[in-house]
Amino acid sequence: MSKDKTQEKGEGHRQRLRDKFLESGLSGFHDYEVIELLLTLATPRKDCKEAAKAALNKFKTFQGVLEASPGELSEIKGIGPVNLFGIKLVNEAVNRYLEKKLINKDPLSNSKELFDYLTHNLRDKNIECFEVIFLDAKNKVIRTETLFKGSLTSSSVYPREVAKAALDYHAAALIFAHNHPSGDPAPSPEDIAVTRQLIFACKVMGVIVHEHIIIGDNKYFSFADHGYIEKINREFDAQIKEL
Repeated sequence: MSKDKTQEKGEGHRQRLRDKFLESGLSGFHDYEVIELLLTLATPRKDCKEAAKAALNKFKTFQGVLEASPGELSEIKGIGPVNLFGIKLVNEAVNRYLEKKLINKDPLSNSKELFDYLTHNLRDKNIECFEVIFLDAKNKVIRTETLFKGSLTSSSVYPREVAKAALDYHAAALIFAHNHPSGDPAPSPEDIAVTRQLIFACKVMGVIVHEHIIIGDNKYFSFADHGYIEKINREFDAQIKEL
């Protein structure tokens, strides 16, 4: 097949994908077709189907492809610094959209947006990321921010930085969240120790910690639901009385 005919076939296939999307959204699309469509945003003529299938094969899931780094994506034949634009753009756009849905909302009484945001933002990352949600005195979300990356230990999470950020944003309360790349959201002893350390530091400043959530693979663990937040607060109050 000549180059012109190959190019024409690729353009026709790409147009059919776009028409299908405009008619019915992503309903009926395979995951690789969604990735292919994203790749075509910055690839005017080249056929992207095989590159999309290769990316899905390498990163196992659609979410894995979206969360892959530019360097990792560029290792796939047919994907480079230019045409990975669509993949990275849509992931960041979704994060921004879900974050904005939280702003000025009370996540304690309407937790769906909170879990939607945290699940999308944290679930498929291959390193632990520690997210802080800053709330005002009415428990409305002011801002969300990833403060730490790497294994969650007392040496990698600094209470003074959390405290400084809370003061900078004039936050009255906080929600903590981090992910477990293993997929199991059960808290480790380090998770419990860091949570205690952070709650104690925030109590000294008069900042309330409402929750610490661990995101796993379509599962989560709530420190508040399991009584840890209340227990740590009682421990702090008991220590203060002994002083």
